[in-house]
Amino acid sequence: MKELPRGARAVVTGGGSGLGRALCNDLAGRGARVLVTDVNLPTAEETAEMLRCRGCEAHAMQVDVRKPEQVEAMARKASELWGGTDVLVNNAGLAVVGELGKIPVEEWQFQVDVNLMGVIWGCHYFGPEMVRRGSGFLLNVASAAGLLAAPMMGPYNVTKAGVIALSETLFVELGPAGVHVSVLCPTFLRTNIHKAARSFGGGTGEKTDKLVTEAKWSAEEVAKVAIDEMLVGRLYIIPQTDGKILWRAKRALGQNFYGMVRAALKQGVLEALLK
Repeated sequence: MKELPRGARAVVTGGGSGLGRALCNDLAGRGARVLVTDVNLPTAEETAEMLRCRGCEAHAMQVDVRKPEQVEAMARKASELWGGTDVLVNNAGLAVVGELGKIPVEEWQFQVDVNLMGVIWGCHYFGPEMVRRGSGFLLNVASAAGLLAAPMMGPYNVTKAGVIALSETLFVELGPAGVHVSVLCPTFLRTNIHKAARSFGGGTGEKTDKLVTEAKWSAEEVAKVAIDEMLVGRLYIIPQTDGKILWRAKRALGQNFYGMVRAALKQGVLEALLK
């Protein structure tokens, strides 16, 4: 397995909790110096202090990824600290789910600004410096939702699919310059994302809570797979078996895959599975 160079310079958005914190811990455990950023500064500082207690160099910064000027300031901070960035993890995100027509317009916009534009700004401000240097890793955190587009998850699906498309584009565009681009597409894992989820209709909030809290995979397990596969240059990182199987089924069946999902929804099969 390829190793991360000791002293590598890493920046992680949404690093104050959940998967973001697990990714910070994993990178630090491989010898990286980490700039932990989050919209919630106290949680970012908490993660950074955890890393420092392990003898790792870590810094905290408040960043709202919806605001490009703050993402640009994040890139400047990394340059001031270390002269550049070797690994950028665009992890910050949240979930807006529910029924079409019941989700307020402003919630759609909020979801796009955080989950999609936040990743775009990260790539925009960090990617060119990596290209000039001829090396680096961009790890964009999407979701199996972006590959599979489950019902009642429109805003979340759309933004995660956009992150996947951006990653595919940059994999080709930046690869010849020595910049590795990967997109992480996990299914459900045990994090606190459901606590901040915004749900509108259809009982989607309760169902999401159950799927997250009872998930088999921990954030730490997903983080390890993510960094392992990022280091070997894998574009699509799908840690769990269920995600791999469903994605292969969709690619094999095409429209028939969604016909089966629609039939299962109509017959209450999906509802029964979520109880």
